[in-house]
Amino acid sequence: MATSSGPQAGPARVLGTVDAAAIGAAAMLGAGVFSVFAPAALGAGAWLPVAIAIAGLVAYCNAICSARLAARHPESGGTYVYGRERLGDLWGYLAGWAFVVGKIASCAAMALTFAAYLLPGWERPVAVALVLVLAALNYRGVRRSTLVIKILLVAVLAVLLAVLAAMVFSGRLSAVAEVDGMGPWPGSFGVLGAAGMIFFAFAGYARIATLGGEVRDPRTTIPRAITLALGVVLALYLAIGTSLLIVLGRERLTTSDAPLVDAVRVAGVPFLVPFVIAGAVLACVGALLALLLGVSRTVAAMAADGHLPRHLARTHERFGVPHRAEVAVAVVVIALVLVGDLGGVIAFSAFGVLVYYAIANASALRLGPKENRPPLIAPVGGLVGCVVLACSLPLPVVMLGVLVLGAGAGLWWLRHRALA
Repeated sequence: MATSSGPQAGPARVLGTVDAAAIGAAAMLGAGVFSVFAPAALGAGAWLPVAIAIAGLVAYCNAICSARLAARHPESGGTYVYGRERLGDLWGYLAGWAFVVGKIASCAAMALTFAAYLLPGWERPVAVALVLVLAALNYRGVRRSTLVIKILLVAVLAVLLAVLAAMVFSGRLSAVAEVDGMGPWPGSFGVLGAAGMIFFAFAGYARIATLGGEVRDPRTTIPRAITLALGVVLALYLAIGTSLLIVLGRERLTTSDAPLVDAVRVAGVPFLVPFVIAGAVLACVGALLALLLGVSRTVAAMAADGHLPRHLARTHERFGVPHRAEVAVAVVVIALVLVGDLGGVIAFSAFGVLVYYAIANASALRLGPKENRPPLIAPVGGLVGCVVLACSLPLPVVMLGVLVLGAGAGLWWLRHRALA
Protein backbone atom coordinates (compact mmCIF):
# COMPACT_ATOMS: atom_id res chain seq x y z
CA MET A 1 0.00 0.00 0.00
CA ALA A 2 1.32 3.47 -0.89
CA THR A 3 2.29 5.69 1.99
CA SER A 4 2.45 9.46 2.17
CA SER A 5 4.89 11.89 3.64
CA GLY A 6 4.00 15.16 5.29
CA PRO A 7 3.69 18.56 3.60
CA GLN A 8 7.39 19.23 4.10
CA ALA A 9 8.41 16.47 1.68
CA GLY A 10 8.71 18.02 -1.76
CA PRO A 11 8.79 16.45 -5.20
CA ALA A 12 12.09 15.61 -6.84
CA ARG A 13 13.76 18.02 -9.28
CA VAL A 14 13.74 16.01 -12.49
CA LEU A 15 12.88 18.52 -15.26
CA GLY A 16 15.42 20.12 -17.60
CA THR A 17 15.04 23.12 -19.92
CA VAL A 18 13.50 21.12 -22.78
CA ASP A 19 11.13 19.32 -20.39
CA ALA A 20 9.89 22.59 -18.85
CA ALA A 21 9.64 24.36 -22.22
CA ALA A 22 7.65 21.42 -23.61
CA ILE A 23 5.15 21.71 -20.75
CA GLY A 24 4.65 25.43 -21.45
CA ALA A 25 4.53 25.07 -25.23
CA ALA A 26 2.14 22.12 -25.03
CA ALA A 27 -0.22 24.18 -22.87
CA MET A 28 -0.06 27.15 -25.28
CA LEU A 29 -0.50 24.92 -28.34
CA GLY A 30 -3.67 23.43 -26.97
CA ALA A 31 -7.21 23.57 -28.23
CA GLY A 32 -6.99 27.37 -28.42
CA VAL A 33 -4.89 27.45 -31.58
CA PHE A 34 -7.54 25.37 -33.36
CA SER A 35 -10.45 27.57 -32.31
CA VAL A 36 -9.42 30.99 -30.96
CA PHE A 37 -8.85 32.82 -34.24
CA ALA A 38 -12.48 32.65 -35.39
CA PRO A 39 -14.06 34.41 -32.37
CA ALA A 40 -11.08 36.76 -32.17
CA ALA A 41 -11.57 37.76 -35.80
CA LEU A 42 -15.25 38.37 -35.06
CA GLY A 43 -14.20 41.11 -32.66
CA ALA A 44 -11.08 42.42 -34.40
CA GLY A 45 -11.95 41.83 -38.06
CA ALA A 46 -9.00 42.50 -40.35
CA TRP A 47 -7.20 43.94 -37.34
CA LEU A 48 -6.64 40.38 -36.08
CA PRO A 49 -2.83 40.60 -36.49
CA VAL A 50 -2.88 43.71 -34.29
CA ALA A 51 -4.81 41.79 -31.60
CA ILE A 52 -2.29 38.95 -31.82
CA ALA A 53 0.57 41.44 -31.45
CA ILE A 54 -1.08 43.06 -28.41
CA ALA A 55 -1.61 39.69 -26.77
CA GLY A 56 1.98 38.72 -27.56
CA LEU A 57 3.33 41.98 -26.12
CA VAL A 58 1.43 41.54 -22.86
CA ALA A 59 2.54 37.91 -22.70
CA TYR A 60 6.15 38.94 -23.26
CA CYS A 61 5.98 41.44 -20.38
CA ASN A 62 4.50 38.73 -18.20
CA ALA A 63 7.16 36.27 -19.30
CA ILE A 64 9.97 38.60 -18.25
CA CYS A 65 8.38 39.22 -14.86
CA SER A 66 7.52 35.56 -14.33
CA ALA A 67 11.07 34.52 -15.17
CA ARG A 68 12.63 36.99 -12.72
CA LEU A 69 10.17 36.06 -9.98
CA ALA A 70 10.60 32.34 -10.56
CA ALA A 71 14.39 32.71 -10.38
CA ARG A 72 14.02 34.53 -7.06
CA HIS A 73 11.41 32.10 -5.71
CA PRO A 74 12.28 28.69 -7.26
CA GLU A 75 9.47 26.70 -5.69
CA SER A 76 6.15 25.26 -6.78
CA GLY A 77 3.15 27.58 -6.66
CA GLY A 78 3.89 30.27 -9.23
CA THR A 79 2.19 33.63 -8.66
CA TYR A 80 0.56 32.31 -5.50
CA VAL A 81 4.06 32.30 -3.99
CA TYR A 82 5.14 35.58 -5.63
CA GLY A 83 2.04 37.47 -4.50
CA ARG A 84 2.30 36.13 -0.97
CA GLU A 85 5.98 37.03 -0.62
CA ARG A 86 5.89 40.40 -2.38
CA LEU A 87 2.40 41.84 -1.83
CA GLY A 88 1.05 40.04 1.20
CA ASP A 89 -0.92 36.95 2.07
CA LEU A 90 -4.23 38.15 0.62
CA TRP A 91 -2.81 38.88 -2.83
CA GLY A 92 -0.98 35.57 -2.98
CA TYR A 93 -4.18 33.81 -2.00
CA LEU A 94 -6.20 35.68 -4.66
CA ALA A 95 -3.61 34.74 -7.29
CA GLY A 96 -3.86 31.10 -6.30
CA TRP A 97 -7.64 31.32 -6.17
CA ALA A 98 -7.85 32.89 -9.65
CA PHE A 99 -5.42 30.36 -11.07
CA VAL A 100 -7.11 27.31 -9.59
CA VAL A 101 -10.66 28.38 -10.44
CA GLY A 102 -9.78 29.65 -13.92
CA LYS A 103 -7.57 26.73 -14.87
CA ILE A 104 -9.96 24.10 -13.56
CA ALA A 105 -12.51 25.68 -15.90
CA SER A 106 -9.91 25.51 -18.66
CA CYS A 107 -9.32 21.82 -17.93
CA ALA A 108 -13.00 21.17 -18.40
CA ALA A 109 -12.97 23.14 -21.65
CA MET A 110 -10.04 21.14 -23.01
CA ALA A 111 -11.69 17.85 -22.11
CA LEU A 112 -14.99 18.84 -23.74
CA THR A 113 -13.23 20.10 -26.87
CA PHE A 114 -11.32 16.82 -27.15
CA ALA A 115 -14.54 14.86 -26.91
CA ALA A 116 -16.34 17.07 -29.44
CA TYR A 117 -13.64 16.39 -32.04
CA LEU A 118 -13.22 12.71 -31.27
CA LEU A 119 -16.78 11.51 -30.74
CA PRO A 120 -19.52 14.12 -31.27
CA GLY A 121 -22.67 13.34 -29.35
CA TRP A 122 -20.79 11.59 -26.55
CA GLU A 123 -18.90 14.61 -25.26
CA ARG A 124 -19.45 14.22 -21.53
CA PRO A 125 -18.61 10.52 -21.03
CA VAL A 126 -15.59 10.77 -23.35
CA ALA A 127 -14.36 13.90 -21.56
CA VAL A 128 -14.71 12.21 -18.16
CA ALA A 129 -12.75 9.21 -19.41
CA LEU A 130 -9.96 11.48 -20.68
CA VAL A 131 -9.65 13.27 -17.32
CA LEU A 132 -9.47 9.93 -15.50
CA VAL A 133 -6.74 8.59 -17.80
CA LEU A 134 -4.57 11.72 -17.60
CA ALA A 135 -5.01 12.04 -13.84
CA ALA A 136 -3.80 8.45 -13.48
CA LEU A 137 -0.79 9.25 -15.67
CA ASN A 138 0.13 12.30 -13.57
CA TYR A 139 -0.29 10.25 -10.41
CA ARG A 140 2.56 7.99 -11.54
CA GLY A 141 5.05 10.85 -11.65
CA VAL A 142 6.00 13.99 -13.55
CA ARG A 143 8.82 12.42 -15.61
CA ARG A 144 6.45 10.04 -17.37
CA SER A 145 3.96 12.85 -17.96
CA THR A 146 6.51 15.18 -19.56
CA LEU A 147 7.61 12.43 -21.94
CA VAL A 148 4.04 12.12 -23.19
CA ILE A 149 3.76 15.92 -23.39
CA LYS A 150 6.86 16.16 -25.60
CA ILE A 151 5.56 13.44 -27.94
CA LEU A 152 2.19 15.20 -28.25
CA LEU A 153 3.89 18.56 -28.79
CA VAL A 154 5.91 17.23 -31.73
CA ALA A 155 2.76 15.77 -33.31
CA VAL A 156 0.75 19.00 -32.91
CA LEU A 157 3.61 21.11 -34.25
CA ALA A 158 3.81 18.87 -37.30
CA VAL A 159 0.10 19.35 -38.00
CA LEU A 160 0.25 23.13 -37.55
CA LEU A 161 3.29 23.43 -39.80
CA ALA A 162 1.56 21.30 -42.44
CA VAL A 163 -1.48 23.60 -42.37
CA LEU A 164 0.75 26.66 -42.58
CA ALA A 165 2.66 25.18 -45.52
CA ALA A 166 -0.61 24.37 -47.29
CA MET A 167 -1.76 27.97 -46.94
CA VAL A 168 1.59 29.40 -48.06
CA PHE A 169 1.86 27.21 -51.16
CA SER A 170 -1.80 27.66 -52.12
CA GLY A 171 -0.91 30.94 -53.79
CA ARG A 172 -3.64 32.82 -51.94
CA LEU A 173 -1.22 34.56 -49.59
CA SER A 174 0.22 36.47 -52.54
CA ALA A 175 -3.21 37.98 -53.16
CA VAL A 176 -3.06 40.22 -50.11
CA ALA A 177 -4.94 42.85 -52.05
CA GLU A 178 -8.07 40.75 -51.63
CA VAL A 179 -8.11 41.86 -48.01
CA ASP A 180 -9.30 45.43 -48.49
CA GLY A 181 -6.80 47.20 -46.27
CA MET A 182 -7.30 46.92 -42.55
CA GLY A 183 -11.01 47.46 -42.91
CA PRO A 184 -13.06 49.68 -40.59
CA TRP A 185 -11.79 50.18 -37.06
CA PRO A 186 -13.76 47.67 -34.93
CA GLY A 187 -13.47 49.77 -31.78
CA SER A 188 -11.15 49.39 -28.82
CA PHE A 189 -13.30 46.75 -27.16
CA GLY A 190 -13.31 44.75 -30.39
CA VAL A 191 -9.53 44.65 -30.75
CA LEU A 192 -8.75 44.44 -27.02
CA GLY A 193 -11.44 41.84 -26.41
CA ALA A 194 -9.96 39.77 -29.23
CA ALA A 195 -6.50 40.25 -27.71
CA GLY A 196 -7.86 39.01 -24.37
CA MET A 197 -9.11 35.80 -25.98
CA ILE A 198 -5.84 35.28 -27.85
CA PHE A 199 -3.88 35.94 -24.66
CA PHE A 200 -5.78 33.05 -23.12
CA ALA A 201 -4.17 30.82 -25.75
CA PHE A 202 -0.71 32.22 -24.88
CA ALA A 203 -0.98 31.67 -21.15
CA GLY A 204 0.55 28.19 -20.96
CA TYR A 205 4.05 29.36 -20.11
CA ALA A 206 2.89 29.92 -16.53
CA ARG A 207 2.90 26.16 -16.17
CA ILE A 208 6.70 26.35 -16.14
CA ALA A 209 6.72 28.63 -13.10
CA THR A 210 4.26 26.46 -11.19
CA LEU A 211 6.68 23.56 -11.62
CA GLY A 212 9.53 25.57 -10.07
CA GLY A 213 10.10 23.01 -7.35
CA GLU A 214 10.59 20.21 -9.89
CA VAL A 215 13.15 21.67 -12.32
CA ARG A 216 16.89 21.31 -12.14
CA ASP A 217 18.85 24.56 -11.60
CA PRO A 218 15.67 26.69 -11.61
CA ARG A 219 17.46 30.07 -11.68
CA THR A 220 18.65 29.41 -15.22
CA THR A 221 16.29 26.70 -16.43
CA ILE A 222 13.02 28.59 -15.86
CA PRO A 223 13.94 31.83 -17.73
CA ARG A 224 15.34 29.87 -20.66
CA ALA A 225 12.31 27.59 -20.84
CA ILE A 226 9.84 30.49 -20.73
CA THR A 227 11.68 32.43 -23.43
CA LEU A 228 11.98 29.38 -25.68
CA ALA A 229 8.35 28.34 -25.34
CA LEU A 230 6.87 31.82 -25.76
CA GLY A 231 9.09 32.79 -28.70
CA VAL A 232 8.22 29.73 -30.75
CA VAL A 233 4.50 29.95 -30.04
CA LEU A 234 4.27 33.71 -30.71
CA ALA A 235 5.86 33.32 -34.14
CA LEU A 236 3.57 30.41 -34.98
CA TYR A 237 0.40 32.23 -33.85
CA LEU A 238 1.25 35.31 -35.91
CA ALA A 239 1.91 33.21 -39.00
CA ILE A 240 -1.20 31.05 -38.66
CA GLY A 241 -3.58 33.86 -37.64
CA THR A 242 -2.51 36.18 -40.46
CA SER A 243 -2.57 33.36 -43.02
CA LEU A 244 -6.08 32.31 -41.97
CA LEU A 245 -7.30 35.87 -42.34
CA ILE A 246 -5.96 36.06 -45.90
CA VAL A 247 -6.81 32.55 -47.11
CA LEU A 248 -10.34 32.40 -45.71
CA GLY A 249 -11.15 36.09 -45.68
CA ARG A 250 -12.78 37.94 -42.80
CA GLU A 251 -16.33 36.72 -43.38
CA ARG A 252 -15.56 33.01 -43.68
CA LEU A 253 -13.05 33.06 -40.82
CA THR A 254 -15.49 34.65 -38.37
CA THR A 255 -18.19 32.09 -39.18
CA SER A 256 -15.96 29.01 -39.17
CA ASP A 257 -16.25 26.42 -36.40
CA ALA A 258 -13.01 24.76 -37.52
CA PRO A 259 -10.91 27.40 -39.32
CA LEU A 260 -7.82 25.21 -39.81
CA VAL A 261 -9.94 22.50 -41.43
CA ASP A 262 -11.58 25.07 -43.70
CA ALA A 263 -8.18 26.55 -44.54
CA VAL A 264 -6.72 23.30 -45.88
CA ARG A 265 -9.88 22.73 -47.92
CA VAL A 266 -9.67 26.20 -49.47
CA ALA A 267 -5.94 25.65 -50.05
CA GLY A 268 -6.79 22.59 -52.14
CA VAL A 269 -5.39 19.89 -49.87
CA PRO A 270 -8.48 18.22 -48.35
CA PHE A 271 -6.52 15.05 -47.59
CA LEU A 272 -5.02 16.96 -44.63
CA VAL A 273 -8.43 17.28 -42.93
CA PRO A 274 -8.16 14.03 -40.89
CA PHE A 275 -4.67 15.03 -39.77
CA VAL A 276 -5.89 18.47 -38.65
CA ILE A 277 -8.69 16.85 -36.65
CA ALA A 278 -6.18 14.45 -35.11
CA GLY A 279 -3.94 17.41 -34.29
CA ALA A 280 -6.77 19.16 -32.49
CA VAL A 281 -7.44 16.03 -30.44
CA LEU A 282 -3.75 15.64 -29.57
CA ALA A 283 -3.49 19.33 -28.68
CA CYS A 284 -6.32 19.01 -26.19
CA VAL A 285 -4.65 16.00 -24.60
CA GLY A 286 -1.29 17.77 -24.29
CA ALA A 287 -2.82 20.96 -22.89
CA LEU A 288 -5.01 19.12 -20.40
CA LEU A 289 -2.07 17.02 -19.20
CA ALA A 290 0.01 20.17 -18.60
CA LEU A 291 -2.90 21.98 -16.95
CA LEU A 292 -3.58 19.17 -14.52
CA LEU A 293 0.11 19.24 -13.54
CA GLY A 294 0.15 22.98 -12.86
CA VAL A 295 -3.19 23.29 -11.09
CA SER A 296 -2.45 20.41 -8.72
CA ARG A 297 0.89 22.01 -7.74
CA THR A 298 -0.79 25.32 -6.91
CA VAL A 299 -3.49 23.54 -4.91
CA ALA A 300 -0.76 21.71 -2.97
CA ALA A 301 1.11 24.97 -2.27
CA MET A 302 -2.05 26.68 -1.01
CA ALA A 303 -2.90 23.66 1.12
CA ALA A 304 0.58 23.65 2.68
CA ASP A 305 -0.08 27.24 3.83
CA GLY A 306 -3.48 26.39 5.26
CA HIS A 307 -5.59 28.21 2.64
CA LEU A 308 -6.99 24.87 1.51
CA PRO A 309 -7.32 21.62 3.52
CA ARG A 310 -3.79 20.69 4.59
CA HIS A 311 -4.07 17.04 3.64
CA LEU A 312 -4.03 18.16 -0.03
CA ALA A 313 -0.38 19.20 0.39
CA ARG A 314 0.93 15.68 1.00
CA THR A 315 3.23 14.16 -1.60
CA HIS A 316 3.44 10.52 -2.58
CA GLU A 317 6.48 8.81 -1.09
CA ARG A 318 7.18 6.69 -4.16
CA PHE A 319 6.18 8.94 -7.06
CA GLY A 320 7.06 12.32 -5.51
CA VAL A 321 3.85 14.05 -6.65
CA PRO A 322 1.08 15.86 -4.68
CA HIS A 323 -1.25 12.94 -5.28
CA ARG A 324 -4.12 14.11 -3.09
CA ALA A 325 -4.22 17.49 -4.81
CA GLU A 326 -4.19 15.76 -8.20
CA VAL A 327 -7.14 13.57 -7.25
CA ALA A 328 -9.10 16.55 -5.88
CA VAL A 329 -8.51 18.62 -9.04
CA ALA A 330 -9.57 15.71 -11.26
CA VAL A 331 -12.81 15.28 -9.28
CA VAL A 332 -13.73 18.97 -9.65
CA VAL A 333 -12.89 18.96 -13.38
CA ILE A 334 -15.11 15.93 -13.89
CA ALA A 335 -17.93 17.70 -12.05
CA LEU A 336 -17.61 20.70 -14.38
CA VAL A 337 -17.52 18.43 -17.42
CA LEU A 338 -20.80 16.86 -16.32
CA VAL A 339 -22.66 20.13 -15.66
CA GLY A 340 -20.76 22.93 -17.43
CA ASP A 341 -21.12 24.73 -20.76
CA LEU A 342 -18.09 24.91 -23.07
CA GLY A 343 -18.46 28.58 -23.97
CA GLY A 344 -18.98 29.60 -20.38
CA VAL A 345 -15.97 27.76 -18.98
CA ILE A 346 -13.67 29.17 -21.69
CA ALA A 347 -14.74 32.78 -21.09
CA PHE A 348 -14.44 32.50 -17.33
CA SER A 349 -11.03 30.88 -17.58
CA ALA A 350 -9.74 33.83 -19.63
CA PHE A 351 -10.73 36.26 -16.88
CA GLY A 352 -9.01 34.17 -14.21
CA VAL A 353 -5.81 33.93 -16.25
CA LEU A 354 -5.60 37.71 -16.68
CA VAL A 355 -6.17 38.35 -12.97
CA TYR A 356 -3.47 35.82 -12.14
CA TYR A 357 -0.93 37.56 -14.37
CA ALA A 358 -1.91 41.02 -13.15
CA ILE A 359 -0.86 39.95 -9.65
CA ALA A 360 2.37 38.48 -11.05
CA ASN A 361 3.29 41.81 -12.64
CA ALA A 362 2.40 43.72 -9.48
CA SER A 363 4.65 41.33 -7.55
CA ALA A 364 7.53 41.99 -9.95
CA LEU A 365 7.29 45.71 -9.15
CA ARG A 366 8.38 44.86 -5.61
CA LEU A 367 11.65 43.22 -6.63
CA GLY A 368 14.69 45.14 -5.46
CA PRO A 369 17.67 46.30 -7.56
CA LYS A 370 19.80 43.46 -6.16
CA GLU A 371 17.14 40.87 -7.04
CA ASN A 372 17.54 41.10 -10.82
CA ARG A 373 14.50 43.36 -11.13
CA PRO A 374 13.11 43.57 -14.69
CA PRO A 375 13.01 46.90 -16.58
CA LEU A 376 10.11 48.98 -15.25
CA ILE A 377 8.25 48.86 -18.56
CA ALA A 378 7.78 45.09 -18.24
CA PRO A 379 5.79 44.90 -14.97
CA VAL A 380 3.94 48.17 -15.62
CA GLY A 381 3.06 47.20 -19.20
CA GLY A 382 2.06 43.71 -18.13
CA LEU A 383 -0.08 44.92 -15.22
CA VAL A 384 -1.90 47.57 -17.25
CA GLY A 385 -2.29 45.19 -20.18
CA CYS A 386 -3.82 42.43 -18.07
CA VAL A 387 -6.30 44.79 -16.39
CA VAL A 388 -7.35 46.38 -19.69
CA LEU A 389 -7.77 43.04 -21.48
CA ALA A 390 -9.72 41.56 -18.56
CA CYS A 391 -12.10 44.54 -18.54
CA SER A 392 -12.54 44.24 -22.32
CA LEU A 393 -14.06 40.76 -22.04
CA PRO A 394 -17.89 40.43 -22.21
CA LEU A 395 -19.56 42.24 -19.31
CA PRO A 396 -21.33 39.14 -17.87
CA VAL A 397 -17.98 37.34 -17.67
CA VAL A 398 -16.35 40.31 -15.93
CA MET A 399 -19.21 40.53 -13.42
CA LEU A 400 -19.09 36.80 -12.66
CA GLY A 401 -15.32 36.94 -12.31
CA VAL A 402 -15.50 39.82 -9.84
CA LEU A 403 -18.11 37.94 -7.80
CA VAL A 404 -15.94 34.81 -7.65
CA LEU A 405 -12.87 36.82 -6.65
CA GLY A 406 -14.96 38.53 -3.97
CA ALA A 407 -16.09 35.15 -2.67
CA GLY A 408 -12.47 34.04 -2.48
CA ALA A 409 -11.50 37.18 -0.59
CA GLY A 410 -14.40 36.57 1.79
CA LEU A 411 -13.18 33.05 2.53
CA TRP A 412 -9.69 34.42 3.20
CA TRP A 413 -11.10 37.02 5.61
CA LEU A 414 -13.18 34.44 7.48
CA ARG A 415 -10.17 32.15 7.88
CA HIS A 416 -7.95 34.92 9.24
CA ARG A 417 -10.66 36.13 11.57
CA ALA A 418 -11.07 32.61 12.93
CA LEU A 419 -7.32 32.39 13.54
CA ALA A 420 -7.13 35.81 15.19
